[in-house]
Amino acid sequence: MTLWTPDPTFYPSPRDAAGAPAEKLAYVAAFDRAAARPDALAVIDTDPSSPAYGTVAGWTDLPGTGDELHHFGWNACSSALYPNAPHPHVERRYLVVPGLRSSRIHIYDTKDRISPELVKVIEAETLARRAGYSRPHTVHCGPEGLYVSALGGADGRDGPGGIAVLDHTTFEVVGQWELDRGPQYLAYDFWWHINQDVLVSSEWGTPSMIEDGLVGELLLGRKYGHKLHFWDLRKRAHVQEVDLGDEHQMPLELRPAHDPTRLYGFAGVVVSVEDLSASVWTWFHEDGRWQARKVISIPAEPADADRLPPLLRPFGAVPPLVSDIALSVDDQRLYVSCWGTGEIKQFDVSDPFKPVELASLRVGGIARNDPHPADPSLPLRGGPQMVEVSRDGRRVYLTNSLYGAWDDQFYPEGVGAWMAKIDTDAFTFDPRFFPHGDDFRGLRPHQVRLQGGDASSDSYCYP
Repeated sequence: MTLWTPDPTFYPSPRDAAGAPAEKLAYVAAFDRAAARPDALAVIDTDPSSPAYGTVAGWTDLPGTGDELHHFGWNACSSALYPNAPHPHVERRYLVVPGLRSSRIHIYDTKDRISPELVKVIEAETLARRAGYSRPHTVHCGPEGLYVSALGGADGRDGPGGIAVLDHTTFEVVGQWELDRGPQYLAYDFWWHINQDVLVSSEWGTPSMIEDGLVGELLLGRKYGHKLHFWDLRKRAHVQEVDLGDEHQMPLELRPAHDPTRLYGFAGVVVSVEDLSASVWTWFHEDGRWQARKVISIPAEPADADRLPPLLRPFGAVPPLVSDIALSVDDQRLYVSCWGTGEIKQFDVSDPFKPVELASLRVGGIARNDPHPADPSLPLRGGPQMVEVSRDGRRVYLTNSLYGAWDDQFYPEGVGAWMAKIDTDAFTFDPRFFPHGDDFRGLRPHQVRLQGGDASSDSYCYP
């Protein structure tokens, strides 16, 4: 639908976004590990004044089974105001929801309804034929189209992975984004410094490397991703790769500075094969080239073997397994989820090269099973995994499932299902907000998107 004036949830600057009204709904992707039932979008009431606060207020089942919902995004966001490719008369209305296992992409309408309504399905065959990709993963609304990263090539097992582009309005697959991919083969996340025409991408593995779980031989053989790639966004061409060192396996989530005048960002690395630590790196441009520097290191924690899954018993320790990071819209706070140890950390990153840890909370964890304060007698499995920050930076939302096959390896007794909210000023869990267990109808919750946008959904054109 065309609007006469820009959508009020589009903001020229991060400062404007931080002053926006608080979200009243959160959309949560939830999946059935057994692929016997449809995955779903759960809609959570996040309005503290509502009698339904902290409960599932809406629910939409997908039309099929076996999708394994993972990451999803909005059809339009503040990047619509980008002066070099403006499209300000679209609206933030549709959720673009890929199935990581099925390679289908679902389009859901959220306008004037609590439970989203399906309006289009892009079949796997269409994505493969038009873009040459499978296993769609991350969605960003950007200049000239919707960008969707994919882990696999058209065959659904091998690479190269890359980025497909969808039309903003019709959601038709336009084609493959890359004109010159250079040495890039593995794919995972991507984002950009939009004013400088720079795109950044990270690496995980091909579908055959991840879909049956973490493969020990590949990990110890240092075969998973360990590089960042930098691209010319306008020319769609690879410019440079930065190798973090092959001991640093799986640099996954990327979080560029929201201030469009700043040329740096953060990348989370899942594990070091040398000591099971996890890390966060800052990328930057200096002396005419892209560089990356490790700025946070989180060590593994010793644990009794009888508290560990078979995969970890030989090591006698729990790796942090940093699987997500989130940067507040004002670029002042970085949140790091340690899914293995069950910890969420808050860092002051006002100096992006010298982060200072401010606070941490524990919930779940492989060896600890720490409870939520809303139910101190309930041990929790899983840990802080997906983390999302509200635009004003005052609230952080967590869910506990990472990826089906990996859940089963690290939490073989079952990962459970729960969602939590942190009030960031006091850095405490909100005891009123704890949807869990049967609230998710037997599905596992993964990524969260907030009504009107969040800290991981938009890129801004003005400081």
